[in-house]
Amino acid sequence: MNKNTIVLLFFLILTLTSCKTKDKVSELNYMQNVEQIATEASVNSAASASTLQVGDQLVILVSGRDLDVVKPFNQNYSSGELIQQSQVPGNVSNQGAVTFSGPTYIIDSEGYIDFPFLGKIDTKGKTIEALRDELHSKIKRYVIDPTVNVRLANFKVTVLGEVNRQGEYIVPNGKATILNALGMAGDLTMYGKRDDVLLVRNIDGNITKERINLLDANFINSPYFHLKQGDVIYVSSNKTREKTAKLDPNSGLYIGIASIVVTILALVFKK
Repeated sequence: MNKNTIVLLFFLILTLTSCKTKDKVSELNYMQNVEQIATEASVNSAASASTLQVGDQLVILVSGRDLDVVKPFNQNYSSGELIQQSQVPGNVSNQGAVTFSGPTYIIDSEGYIDFPFLGKIDTKGKTIEALRDELHSKIKRYVIDPTVNVRLANFKVTVLGEVNRQGEYIVPNGKATILNALGMAGDLTMYGKRDDVLLVRNIDGNITKERINLLDANFINSPYFHLKQGDVIYVSSNKTREKTAKLDPNSGLYIGIASIVVTILALVFKK
């Protein structure tokens, strides 16, 4: 084999490797057709707001010009009480933790909260904003210009599988998309299937499953794009990870030794 043939083979291998690498890189790009559907998504996003669920922990604080007047709506609450909403231990960090205060109410199995003075309030099918507006409307019958602040203290999503930081994450404002959750988990690893992400959702005991293709931007129009309380995201492994798992852990060592032997034999026969 002459020198020109060796050089030609070298450049051929380099070209093929380069093309393959570019193909692999393109497979990692999310929402490859986002320009075509971005306008449609902006219209539909408002309709995907998360509704309240049984077991949600709500922090509701009523304030007004006269604190004595709003006291009946903040029973058993001291202004010194604070609730710090932060990441669950073991997750990324406590950066962005939010501290807020107010009485806490847990939505019961029938979808109600027992609110001081007003009695039982139905939360079924309502968003935080809708509940806040309803409370404001009822309270302003008794208080001039009341301010009602409603926060969801335990909005959690779980991200598992081929991501850099698996775990359970608390979303401070109760609003998150699947992209937000993957971002909190440090994004997918290079071995994660970007065209087959599983999202499991439990709404009032009804479990649904959805497969999401992150490469196709149409998923942002899906009702699963905006996350709900307790959603679980699972990123499965691609074929590369499966093949790697089947390989002998000493394969790299064997290949290295084989390369050295081939090099030595080439030098011997050259002489």
